[in-house]
Amino acid sequence: MPHTSEVEATSGRKFYLDVPDALGPDEPVTFILNLHGGGSVGAWQRAYFPAQDYANAYRLVIATPSAATKEPARRWVGEADDAHLRGIVRQVLGQLGAGRVKAFWLVGHSQGGMTSNRLLREDRFFQERVDGWLSLSGGRIGPIELPESFFSPHRARPQLPPGSPRPGQAVTPDCDFSFIFASGEHEMVALPEASPWAEKYGAGPRERQADIVDTAPGQIHDTRFGAEGGPQSTAAWGLLPRPGTARMWVYPGARGGRVIADVVRLDKGHTEGLEPKVTEALIKLIVSAPGGKIQQAEASTARA
Repeated sequence: MPHTSEVEATSGRKFYLDVPDALGPDEPVTFILNLHGGGSVGAWQRAYFPAQDYANAYRLVIATPSAATKEPARRWVGEADDAHLRGIVRQVLGQLGAGRVKAFWLVGHSQGGMTSNRLLREDRFFQERVDGWLSLSGGRIGPIELPESFFSPHRARPQLPPGSPRPGQAVTPDCDFSFIFASGEHEMVALPEASPWAEKYGAGPRERQADIVDTAPGQIHDTRFGAEGGPQSTAAWGLLPRPGTARMWVYPGARGGRVIADVVRLDKGHTEGLEPKVTEALIKLIVSAPGGKIQQAEASTARA
């Protein structure tokens, strides 16, 4: 599978680009923009959510960038990062041709998920083009509560202005897309049984799918913790990679065929990399969802 380090032309910043082998000249693909969390980088995100391992099987094109701001920790903030992300999308579309991108998904872990949420709320470029959002512990549309152990002993609970959503809760965007929320069991108090996003599209009550059983571990963890003699993490923040089981619920019958699902990785926290079978199950959901927004947006731009 071809893997390159590309340079986004406007900013001069590098990003990873993974494409399938033997990509035909008119072959349709699903495009994923894969965003890391706060304090992380693109290389870590490729190991945390290794979508590139399935690029051939599911004909995926995956761009994985790194945020520019490094102090006090690397995070997606400000117009420079947003412009960089828009530039990546334009550059990849220029290489592929917009007509070949059957669907475009934002994938974000932690602060990368919150950034995806913000782009879908505030940035018309992404509102008009994104067909789906996979939030990897990056905010759920609807009620969610994080346990106190998520914030201690190594990080403080954020002080939010009155009326702000709870930590872990996304703000509802005013645009249309499929939505998948995936989380570790220990990083939330409980998964709600209903989804406001599913209700928006008239979907039925959630239906539990077969458990996803992984016998192999993920590829990465928060390497600041767990070394002998070093600081120890919590189950909520995440321990060492290990095999596990994930539970999946889908909300059937959503208008327009949109995919809406919740996935919980049992006995896992915030930072253990996703195991291979749960990664593939999430990608199967992504490629089963409807697309077409990016083609419509590019055609509209061309006419204008």
